[in-house]
Amino acid sequence: MAISFAELKGTHPCFAVGAKSNKGRVHLPVSPGCNIQCRFCDRRLNDVDVRPGVASAIITPQEALEVVKKAVALCPDITVAGVAGPGDTLATPYALDTFRLIKRELPGIIKCMSTNGLLLPQYANEIIDVGIDSLTVTVNAVDPRLQAQICGGITYAGARYAGAEAAEILIHNQLTGIKAVAAAGVTIKVNTVLIPQINAAHVQEVAKTVREAGAKIFNVIPLIPQHELAWCSAPDCALISKVRGEAERYINVFRHCQRCRADAAGIPGGKDVSKELYIRPVKLENTFSHG
Repeated sequence: MAISFAELKGTHPCFAVGAKSNKGRVHLPVSPGCNIQCRFCDRRLNDVDVRPGVASAIITPQEALEVVKKAVALCPDITVAGVAGPGDTLATPYALDTFRLIKRELPGIIKCMSTNGLLLPQYANEIIDVGIDSLTVTVNAVDPRLQAQICGGITYAGARYAGAEAAEILIHNQLTGIKAVAAAGVTIKVNTVLIPQINAAHVQEVAKTVREAGAKIFNVIPLIPQHELAWCSAPDCALISKVRGEAERYINVFRHCQRCRADAAGIPGGKDVSKELYIRPVKLENTFSHG
């Protein structure tokens, strides 16, 4: 049985509505590949960027289990083991393999996973069976015309799709998957990247739609203009506040996102133990991923 949303608000740092939680998490970079091409995303291995989509290295599920054990020993306030990349967690089998090991050997740890949702309907039952307590799905638009401006294409069922066709498949799978996993009692958080020139006026529709599908909490992530969306502007504080307020008409909104690395460990905004867990090569990259 997955932990309830009410419990997660006190034990998971990304579900604290209101005052910031003092709980921690360890992100396990076991997922190397992705199956969609977000126009703002440039996954990298380095020791510099503090953002989603970045890790020092890819590790194996067995190595990830040992990392969790060491992380909890270093920081007892860590309550969550999560996989958030640097690629998509369902594009390769390693995230679910990792959670099977954690379920068997560390049953008290909250299991958290992030995905773009393309393969969510296909893996919904496995996500439920492995005991994921919280699932984050990145949904940047529920209008195919807007989604096609944000995501250049997808690789799905052995074929490559682009434009509105790709957007329709992705949106359908995201919402279908959210409904299936939420119906099993798993708490769903939705991340939406706020892109002023594309989806600023649309975010409240995303919030309304995903709430109807079963999501419990919503996170508006401001774009860092990079890659194919370098021409866009970063949203200012006034726009972020406005959009969050609009979304909050429909769903609980999380306001303390640190845009964590895929190998972050410790208390967000506080104690960081990641450098004691991972060896990090230094390579400067200033990019941004879907998270």
